[in-house]
Amino acid sequence: MSDCEDSRPCILIVDDDEVFCAVLGDAFRARGYQVVTAHTVDDGLREAQKLEPEYAVVDLRIGRESGLTLAERLRAMDENTRIVILTGYASIATAVEAIKLGAVHYLAKPADADEILASLHKDEGDPSIPLADTPLTVRRLEWEHLQKVLAECDNNISAAARKLRMHRRTLQRKLAKRPARD
Repeated sequence: MSDCEDSRPCILIVDDDEVFCAVLGDAFRARGYQVVTAHTVDDGLREAQKLEPEYAVVDLRIGRESGLTLAERLRAMDENTRIVILTGYASIATAVEAIKLGAVHYLAKPADADEILASLHKDEGDPSIPLADTPLTVRRLEWEHLQKVLAECDNNISAAARKLRMHRRTLQRKLAKRPARD
């Protein structure tokens, strides 16, 4: 962790993977940014309250906590903070929620520093994004549905399992897997 006190733009990186934070932090420092890292939602909030960063890169899953909660709180603290959500567990439901909660972009890992910076500074949508040629697989549709129901239940696994009429452990097992690729 370091302090954002000089005139360079400040970026907050919140991810429970300390090595990832260090590597990404070094990449942003090399590009002229002041960098502050945190590895929990609470530490991220504390750093943001002290430093008021212009930018934030937030992992979707921070330990057992949701980065969406952090994004919402960062946005409430300063509506000008530009937030990108990173995830290895991308789903349509969490992407939609991330944008609704104030993120300017949502990127699937792995994403490099240049891609993240481009996303932080991008204000417009891209209508030239190619459309998929094939529909989602059944496994991917299941993953999307589980993510949607989990988001509707405020990430409460027990409540989502009840709503899905599924045993909680079964839902946890399914959520622990990586999403199926299209």
